[in-house]
Amino acid sequence: MSSSSNKHDAGHSRFELKTLLETSRMLIESQDMDFVLNNLLLITMGKLMVSKGMILLYQPGSDNYIISKSKGRNCPKEGQTISFDWDKDIEEQSVIQCGVDDFEMPDLIEGDQHCTFFNLQTSNDHIGFLCLGSKGNKQPLSQHEVEFVESLSIISSVAIANSRMFTELRRINRMLDRKVYELNTLFDLSKDFNILVDRDEIIRIFKFAMLGQMLIRKFFFVLEHEDERKVMATSGINGELSDDETDKLFSLDDDLIEVDETLEKEIPFLAENEIKALIGLQFQSERVALVGVGARANEEEYSSSDYNFLQSLGNLAVLSIQKTYLLEERIEKERMEEELNIAKGIQKGLLPDPIPQSDELDIAASNISSYQVGGDYFDILEAPENRLLFAIGDVTGKGMPAALLMANLQAMLHVLLPVDISLAEATGQINEIIYQNTPSDKFITFFWGIFNPKNYQFQYVNAGHNPPALLRSEKNEFEELSEGGLILGAMSTMTPYDQQTITLSKDDLLVFYTDGVTEAKNKSETEEYGEERLFECIKQNRDLSASKIQNAIIEDVKSYSKDIQYDDVTIIVIKAN
Repeated sequence: MSSSSNKHDAGHSRFELKTLLETSRMLIESQDMDFVLNNLLLITMGKLMVSKGMILLYQPGSDNYIISKSKGRNCPKEGQTISFDWDKDIEEQSVIQCGVDDFEMPDLIEGDQHCTFFNLQTSNDHIGFLCLGSKGNKQPLSQHEVEFVESLSIISSVAIANSRMFTELRRINRMLDRKVYELNTLFDLSKDFNILVDRDEIIRIFKFAMLGQMLIRKFFFVLEHEDERKVMATSGINGELSDDETDKLFSLDDDLIEVDETLEKEIPFLAENEIKALIGLQFQSERVALVGVGARANEEEYSSSDYNFLQSLGNLAVLSIQKTYLLEERIEKERMEEELNIAKGIQKGLLPDPIPQSDELDIAASNISSYQVGGDYFDILEAPENRLLFAIGDVTGKGMPAALLMANLQAMLHVLLPVDISLAEATGQINEIIYQNTPSDKFITFFWGIFNPKNYQFQYVNAGHNPPALLRSEKNEFEELSEGGLILGAMSTMTPYDQQTITLSKDDLLVFYTDGVTEAKNKSETEEYGEERLFECIKQNRDLSASKIQNAIIEDVKSYSKDIQYDDVTIIVIKAN
């Protein structure tokens, strides 16, 4: 009897060992956790002939257990989460038999007071429990049965850990694949954006990427440029953002905001269009745009990776759009520079070269252009009977319009010069032509006069220009030649212009100038050069030649303004011989 029993036990042990080996190979080779858990539960229930069992997996983040597998009547349903208020020492026990071991365990299986808990653990982590109900004969598990299930639990714990590791690796691989896909998408889009200079086409591609790549059916894209905020693209949006709502959106602090009820109440547009998230976009460390996105068409929730992709896509689009603005500004700048160069050429061509000379007068004249072409004009023309005509003017505005108006003025002077009419009549005719043929915002301050060498008389008309300064040789006070009338082009010639005549004596000094001289500002731009400084400079240099007096004035103005010039500087100096 003893020999037969020993043979039976030996055969039984060999069968169990074979079962363990086959089961361990099957479980460890499997990478499917569901398969591992199912086999663990079914093999143990079948081996021990129990009708109820379950597997509880530990959730470290929430410190709860989830019922992963459940078989038999009165067992909790799979997927149910359970929280246990027990001593952590229980998680370190290999096996706990309810009703036998001195541990208080929860009554998981209704009506069964003799459950057995097998700890599923690796050397590093607690995974959960295999919970088996009592045997059909209501007897506790034998030591042999406990050891068998314990061994199977150890093997299964390794299989579960491996399965989790492979699951995590697959998740990471999927995430890496997604990242590679997103990077390739951004790379391809960046190539498309880089070759485009059409802002509408850039926005079209951006919209396509939102719809096609991210499956976003509702979104809006707002861009700020030169203090103006404009909706550049929308899809599936009803209504329009008000200026107040747009300002509130741009005032939000974070670059990623998931819309909640509070924000929906503050900005109703978001609730009306079911906007889920707001993404701020930056250019040169400043928020210049904002994208609002609704739910995805596949109903997947946005992940942090999705938001990062959207932000990268948006920033790429913003960079490309800003590039188009910069290109337009560059083209406009080049166009303006070309216009300025043409205007400077016209202006330079209008100035007398060489300057006519006279035995009776020492003459010097100069025009120093600022970067912005102004409307300064001067001319010295030889008139009939050896007379000399001196003219100086300042056209409103800058650039090409001012240069063209200057050219018209010079043409009129040349036409009227040989005509036998007085300066006053000629000034009236010039004013009428300019008034009738130029916009109301274009006019000219103008002074001109004719010098007669026979009697040293100088006849002049001042049409609203800075009065030339006359310094008599025997005096130390200035006379200003201001008689005339209104500036040219302001209104029709209702009242005739006044014409005055002065007689020059030896060493008398007459200085014509434009407002670029007297309105030059100091370095702090708080004070103008002014007439007093000009007159003082003329007095200090009155004994010099006309050319040196002119140079002294120019240097004094430059010194005062620290060589910062905002307007043309035009000067004519006449000294009677």
